[in-house]
Amino acid sequence: MEPIDENKEGIGGMINPRRYGIERVAYLLMRLSGLGLLAYFIGHIYETSSILKGEVGWDEFLAITQTNEGHAILAIVIAMCVFHTVNGIRVMLGHGGVGVGKPSRPDYPYDPASQNYRHKIGIYSAIVLAAIAMMYGLAVMYGE
Repeated sequence: MEPIDENKEGIGGMINPRRYGIERVAYLLMRLSGLGLLAYFIGHIYETSSILKGEVGWDEFLAITQTNEGHAILAIVIAMCVFHTVNGIRVMLGHGGVGVGKPSRPDYPYDPASQNYRHKIGIYSAIVLAAIAMMYGLAVMYGE
């Protein structure tokens, strides 16, 4: 049996958050939230088009969202939207040079100035704000 090469772990190695830190988690969440929001957008267009069936068709389709599963999906959509927005702003500011730090000579071991505490705080802030928004959305949906 051959030993497993460290560079041949496939998708499991790519999504392992212990290996790369919070930056990799933010990268993965950004991609997943983007795909989730795209799926929601397509579903929302389909759901909105049910108004063409009249008030009865609209009410029947809208009743799907008034269940516990519907509320959970909408809460996840709220969290994805907030995380994607806040993290996207962090990424745009980073690409503009805000909070990146001074460039330094790339001596071994290279510690990139762009992956500093400011951006890590931005990632954690995006996650916390998404959780708060999701809890607020659940409170509104359940009427508490």
